[in-house]
Amino acid sequence: MEFIETGIQDLWEIAPVIHRDQRGYFLESFQLERLNSVGINGPFVQDNQSFSFKGVLRGLHFQKSPHQQGKLINVTIGKVLDIVVDIRKSSPTFGNHYSCMLDAEKHNLLYVPEGMAHGFLALENSLFVYKCTEFYNKESERGILWSDPDLDLDWGKTDPIVSEKDAELPSFNEVMEKL
Repeated sequence: MEFIETGIQDLWEIAPVIHRDQRGYFLESFQLERLNSVGINGPFVQDNQSFSFKGVLRGLHFQKSPHQQGKLINVTIGKVLDIVVDIRKSSPTFGNHYSCMLDAEKHNLLYVPEGMAHGFLALENSLFVYKCTEFYNKESERGILWSDPDLDLDWGKTDPIVSEKDAELPSFNEVMEKL
């Protein structure tokens, strides 16, 4: 596994070593000792998956303390534009964001630590799979408006398919005032 620095502390893009031959391929998508070597310690307590049609945007989602979730994400079918915003007030990169393509062909992963808001845009019909370090807690569920002009996120598409719930999320500044 190659761990790619993102410029945001504890946020890692991960490129697995892929062994290909005439039969197909093999890779390690989860290897605890290697993850531990860069500070990804888990424990992972829940696996989730979601399927999104091309053009669907989900996010920006997070759970507030004490139920914050770290997430180890990959896309097993399709391709997504993934965006993470650092909402840790004590972080030197507070308010900064990172974006990358998660691609079933590349098999790359993203580790999103606790204290990040996360969203993605399906560039193809996509199966999004992730491990979580905390159980889902409905009362702790929060979100930030994906199109907040103060964040200036480049989704590369101006008219995504967004749920009513995500379309009505508050701005980054409104959320930060309440955390």
